Amino acid sequence: MNALLPFPNISPEVFSISVFGFELALRWYALAYIAGILIGWRMVVMTVKTSRLWIKNQPVMTPTQIEDLLTWVILGVIFGGRLGYVLFYQPSYYLQNPSEILYVWQGGMAFHGGLLGVITAGLIFTTRYKIPKLSAADIMALGVPPGLLLGRLANFINAELWGRPTDLPWGVAFPTQAAQFCPDVIGVCARHPSQLYEALLEGLILGGLLLWLAWRRDAYKTPGLIAGTFFLGYGIARFAVEFARQPDAQFVSAGNPLGLALEMGGYGLTMGQLLSVPMIALGLYLIRQARRMITA
Repeated sequence: MNALLPFPNISPEVFSISVFGFELALRWYALAYIAGILIGWRMVVMTVKTSRLWIKNQPVMTPTQIEDLLTWVILGVIFGGRLGYVLFYQPSYYLQNPSEILYVWQGGMAFHGGLLGVITAGLIFTTRYKIPKLSAADIMALGVPPGLLLGRLANFINAELWGRPTDLPWGVAFPTQAAQFCPDVIGVCARHPSQLYEALLEGLILGGLLLWLAWRRDAYKTPGLIAGTFFLGYGIARFAVEFARQPDAQFVSAGNPLGLALEMGGYGLTMGQLLSVPMIALGLYLIRQARRMITA
């Protein structure tokens, strides 16, 4: 099987400089996090400044409170994302090497863990300042897709989190040794660019849907609708992409080539799918509750 699309020659580093013998580099992945958070922040600030979007023209938060919440969200993303990766994907390794849990510069962040961290930070913040939780959840959900879009593009540039081998016309020959290790493939191994699938579904399409709900359908006036749509949309998108995404190496074995974290009789779920099921259920619940408010 020959790759039909070569991997683009893009360095993972935006630039690097040497200071007193130390190499300091700005990587696309870090820039994606920063840009995603800033774009999301500006998007939600615009909504709280637009009174017509809210019940009785009264936004539930001020721009200053959004800025304060941003700090909590950043901490939730960092600590939740790291702990999620440790607990969901490499628990045995980090149990033997606990000091490396803090080595975030070596990579290893889990979206579902970061999400739990953000939810925890949001619950503490809204309780402390007596802000309606569902409306705050809608605000936070609206700001997430830009980070997902840019983060997945950065994953592609880093040649990481690639997909399973494929003979489809858009298969990509990722350059790393691990990506080219395909025992059943003769020659160059083309893989699904699953990072781009996620960027499209979770970032562009889901983000566009949430913006449409907020600005065209007055969804902020139905607390929980935007958050529910986000949970449902992300959960479905991630569940679907997992069929094309290469599972983490620790889940793959001779008896489990698909890398299923939960397996029964040859069928099962990957860890990404397993963690997405509660998101889908929560999304359906929030949308159902929001629709009940509309008809009440």
